[in-house]
Amino acid sequence: MAFERVSRLASIPALLLVAVTWMTGAVQSAAQGLIRDADIEYGLRELAFPVLRAAGLNTNRVRILVVNDSTFNAFVIDYNAIYLNYGLILTVESPEMLQAVIAHEAAHIANGHLARRVENLRAAQRKARLGTALALVAAAAGGGEAAAGIAAGTSSAALRSFLGHTRAEESSADRSAASYLRLAGISPSGMVALHRKFAGQELLNYANQDPYMRSHPTSRERLRAAEAFMAEFEDWAVANQNSDYWFSRVKGKLSAFLRSPNWTLRRSKEENAQDIRLMREAAAHHQNRNLAKARAAIDQALAIRPDDPFYYELKGQILLENRHVQDAVTAYGQAVDMAPNDALILAGYGRALLAQGNTKNALQVLEKARARDYRDVRLMQDLGMAYAKVGNTGMASAVTAERYALQGRLEDAGIHAKRAMGQLPEGSPGWQRAQDVFIASENAKKKKRKRK
Repeated sequence: MAFERVSRLASIPALLLVAVTWMTGAVQSAAQGLIRDADIEYGLRELAFPVLRAAGLNTNRVRILVVNDSTFNAFVIDYNAIYLNYGLILTVESPEMLQAVIAHEAAHIANGHLARRVENLRAAQRKARLGTALALVAAAAGGGEAAAGIAAGTSSAALRSFLGHTRAEESSADRSAASYLRLAGISPSGMVALHRKFAGQELLNYANQDPYMRSHPTSRERLRAAEAFMAEFEDWAVANQNSDYWFSRVKGKLSAFLRSPNWTLRRSKEENAQDIRLMREAAAHHQNRNLAKARAAIDQALAIRPDDPFYYELKGQILLENRHVQDAVTAYGQAVDMAPNDALILAGYGRALLAQGNTKNALQVLEKARARDYRDVRLMQDLGMAYAKVGNTGMASAVTAERYALQGRLEDAGIHAKRAMGQLPEGSPGWQRAQDVFIASENAKKKKRKRK
């Protein structure tokens, strides 16, 4: 499991901040961490697959990624990924609840809400004064009370119009999500349980808030709608053992690395699946720096599931981080044999080969991984190191530039991109990638100078 920091806009509405740059003079962006783990992302794909298929989305294109944030939130910012905060995953109590969240976010993609919100904001801008434009920024970032405060004393018609569109889209996404769940054979009781769990909490914060200054319907409104759907369509869904298993495994893996080892060891015995219990114990012992117990636990898990590439991947991680490099290469190699196209497993294998000194093979494996997943910052760091070791400083600089760009460090990215362009053949794939980063860096500089 890897914890990364990448630069991205914080939510779907935050994407709209780009559209108000010319009015506010700034774009709000946030450096957020992604938790990258092959096992967890595979489990989330298993849970999401029937939902995405019911929504008519490409199940191979839309990724489910975990954000290193303890708050209860999920969002989309483009058409290629659904982001779930780890706090949401650890809080929901059933696979149906998590699938209801995924269905709601899938609906935003399927219903075209991302593009529509940009258009709605532009329409609002044409009527807005600066004060309201600033309120739009605050509202887009999720600050309803802040939006109301900023808009006070200015014309709020544009703000109300924009938020009205947003509330309508949220209600539409809920309706579509319920339909997707029914088509996928997933109980909509998860959606009811989800809204019921949080229906009372927001009243503490928004009791006196103007309902027309909200970007979402209230949880109680959403709960009533979900209950009405349940009443209209009988719940014929049956228990899905595959969903139950992967839901437990995803939560178990996350909690094993995010919570204290002692907590994990106390609670792991509550796990129904023996292999998941052993996996959690292996992670806990690894965090306690007890290699013998960690290795014994993961080997027992592999005895139960000998064809599981993700348990071999975890074994490789444990061994590599304890400097048992040759054994780590063997474990990662077994994982790659079982899952040859998994980018995160390939990245781990390449990292182990690099530590072994097998740089040429490491470079090939890491490039194969990068071609499948450009979001992996740790992979990019290893790839840059591999290029440097073989003496290809131009590609080392190009990859480093891309890594800094992913992390939002555009000034540093521009420096390395310019260096790469000076060393690589003009027009080559590496040169073109470096040029893309350099152009982005220069555009960021121009916007920064204009703000001054």
